[in-house]
Amino acid sequence: MPPIDHLLVATTNPGKAREIAEILGDLGVRVAGLEAVPWVPLFEEGDASFAAGARAKAAFYSRITGWPTLGDDSGLEVDALGGAPGVRSARYAGPGATDAQRIDKLLAELAGVPPERRTARFRCAVSLVADGREVVAAEGSCEGRILEAPRGTGGFGYDPVFLVTETGRTFAELPPAEKNALSHRGRALAALQAKLAEWLRSDA
Repeated sequence: MPPIDHLLVATTNPGKAREIAEILGDLGVRVAGLEAVPWVPLFEEGDASFAAGARAKAAFYSRITGWPTLGDDSGLEVDALGGAPGVRSARYAGPGATDAQRIDKLLAELAGVPPERRTARFRCAVSLVADGREVVAAEGSCEGRILEAPRGTGGFGYDPVFLVTETGRTFAELPPAEKNALSHRGRALAALQAKLAEWLRSDA
């Protein structure tokens, strides 16, 4: 495989694409989201595991575009809800729902649940597919708790209600660099970078 100098990220979420570009900045590759290939049909999300979802997305877009493609499948698991919304995190409040609507649904489901039972975690699986095969894959997670009301103005998705155990602040209250160092996505991509560098050395 030729050296990777550009990378397609299989997401229409600008916040996710921006975070991935920031985290992978040291690789010296150009990162683009699906807005760079508007002619490509959208992948139909399923209910597979995070790892299977990331791999399927990456394979789908890489096959159509010919670009090395990074698939990211991530979501929020809330213990009091039996692990929901899980792989359906982005679709939790129905198609076309906003971040605010998804948060409202989550908080309504957790109404009356005491703080000590609102434990949760973000999980992320990433998969890089190139030339028809999965090159490397990695996963990451971050433990926390769901607040009763949003806090902070940064981030996206469920960030304003996810209190990070290590900091006592929500993802939406953390500066981007600090969030990227602690987040499920940051940890998965850090592992991916290390695996990718190892693979490139072994393939040289």
